[in-house]
Amino acid sequence: MSSRIGVDIGGTFTDFIVYDELGDKVIIDKIPTTPESPEKAVIEVIKRNLNKEELEKVDFFLHGTTVGLNSLLERKGSKVGLLCTKGFRDILEIRRGDRDEMYNLFWQPAPPLVPRFLRLEIDERLYADGSINKKINTDEIKSASKKFIEEGVNSVAIAFINSYTNKDHELEASKILIESGFNGQISLSSMVSGEYREYERTTTTVIDAFVKARMSNYLNTLKQSLNDLGYKGSFLVTRSGSGSMTFDEAEDRPFETIMSGPVAGAEGAGELSRKLNNTNMVTADVGGTSFDTCLIIDGRPQIQFEGKIVGLPVQSPWVDVRSIGAGGGSIAYLDEGGLIRSGPQSSGALPGPACYDRGGKEPTTTDAAFYLGMLGEGKLASGLQLNKSLAEKALNSVGEKIKLSAFKTAKGILQISSANMADAIREITIEQGIDPRELKLLAFGGAGPLMSNLIAQELDIKEIIIPPYSGNFSAWGLLGADLLQMNAKTKILRLSEESIKDCNVILDELFEELQKRQKIDFDTSNQIKDIALDMRWMGQEHTITLKLDSEKDGKINLKAEEIKNLFMKEYQRTFGSKLDTIIEIVSTRASLRVPLPRKSETGNIKEENIEISKDKIQCFSFNKNEIIDFEIISRSNIDSNFTGPKIIVESTAITYVDVNYDVRKDANNNLILINKDMK
Repeated sequence: MSSRIGVDIGGTFTDFIVYDELGDKVIIDKIPTTPESPEKAVIEVIKRNLNKEELEKVDFFLHGTTVGLNSLLERKGSKVGLLCTKGFRDILEIRRGDRDEMYNLFWQPAPPLVPRFLRLEIDERLYADGSINKKINTDEIKSASKKFIEEGVNSVAIAFINSYTNKDHELEASKILIESGFNGQISLSSMVSGEYREYERTTTTVIDAFVKARMSNYLNTLKQSLNDLGYKGSFLVTRSGSGSMTFDEAEDRPFETIMSGPVAGAEGAGELSRKLNNTNMVTADVGGTSFDTCLIIDGRPQIQFEGKIVGLPVQSPWVDVRSIGAGGGSIAYLDEGGLIRSGPQSSGALPGPACYDRGGKEPTTTDAAFYLGMLGEGKLASGLQLNKSLAEKALNSVGEKIKLSAFKTAKGILQISSANMADAIREITIEQGIDPRELKLLAFGGAGPLMSNLIAQELDIKEIIIPPYSGNFSAWGLLGADLLQMNAKTKILRLSEESIKDCNVILDELFEELQKRQKIDFDTSNQIKDIALDMRWMGQEHTITLKLDSEKDGKINLKAEEIKNLFMKEYQRTFGSKLDTIIEIVSTRASLRVPLPRKSETGNIKEENIEISKDKIQCFSFNKNEIIDFEIISRSNIDSNFTGPKIIVESTAITYVDVNYDVRKDANNNLILINKDMK
């Protein structure tokens, strides 16, 4: 048993949860994010909920952060220099030669994070097998160090061709840089990734160098501030590829935290799916700034082994979370053709939606929902009371231009927003051959339960799940994020009994490296080893990842013929066909998981009662297309099944239940909404 804190920083709000397993006690809170210094909101929300004595008893602090992501989005990072093999100076600009927007004649790629004059060539060369073709030119390294110091470079990325097979040249270059007086951060591609693909590996190394100083400063500031408050436990931050890592490892490998924030909700969704017998579901995480969606199959979020952010590839495990600029704070406006649009611009934490009465003038999704009555009495987290007249004024600022009333403008904004969110879900499901109608919709985030009916009906999804603490569900998801490390090595082999032996040697090396990387101050005796192979037919360029049962020893215990059959079955499932040629193993993957102490079932925990001053409100029903009475009820008071219309209130979220939904509460305190009009 343990006590733990989860804090998830969003674009608009910072979500907080503290869970004391000994007393089955949960405290949740939500305060505006402080973008200029994200740690300020974290410290403030902890100070107002826990005293020093209580904080000293907490074992784990788990954190989802967007510091690395925002550093890239805003291009506010270190001044980076690049050392590369002679002849590869322009790889960051040549890229793969493809276009993100194929039919946009005016599309331009994002400029590289390193300008050309700071990309310096070194005369060295390794063969693809790691043997040396040309020794490193040490004089050029010394000259590069001098150049970087003169130009004020404070972080250097070193990415030599084929260094994924041999680290020696990069290690030597790093040593010479330091001996020549460079005292900034250094990132080595051979440490960042053990996989081939030169452009992706180089870009990832540059990203690591770009965000490293900012991430390190943030984590150290937060750690020191928490220690000053009396915290003595472990510090963990979520990884882009699921699970968590220590603050110390995150400082060494910040590129693995780029998607730390959006992953938290996916972690919680995976855990909930496993509690519900591996129910397949798709998430709808609607915050103040963005809409995030993730596919959960067989109890696990879907993982890709390469991500992409602002047009730049990240060669690292990546939970497949799709994000669009559509949240409660998304601003509605008229496009050049006079049509209403919503997002991606957001009112953010400040000034926020117009109805917050903090200076916002433009209409947002929240203004529209409040004006239609969907937010009940309009009492939000942190005691915020919404102002209806300000919402109406903002809606009229757009509607009057196209001769629409505030009512019709609000209705249109919500329909457009929900259609945008449904499109994002179609993208993540249909592109993988999955029919969204066969899934359940898990809605959470401050506005997820509010929008869930509209999203589900856009997709013909019959069943909606609203989890406990839905407004803080991402923070709740953090609490179960096991410590996880992943590593991979490229060595292309033909599938055979002999190549399986080679893969087992590689696995030994990978697990040894992961063990050395661990910087953990709690018990690791129950760690779990997982393995996988990236495989393809000979002649193909890309691979599929085949997960294998290692029987806990971190070894491949299957015969080549058994692996072949598994690969052919997976290939058939994915592409609908199979080939008759040689099968290749491209990369070998190792994962080391240290489970955190398990949380109690949420059904054991008493929900907070919300005081409600009136029992009904006039609200718009999208299914009846008219304003009718909606009963307002506290989620904690639900003890029997019922049918909409209802407005269900909890401390950090509001669930809108239209007339055609039956509602029940399951054994884990999840609300289950069933559309009775669907078969």
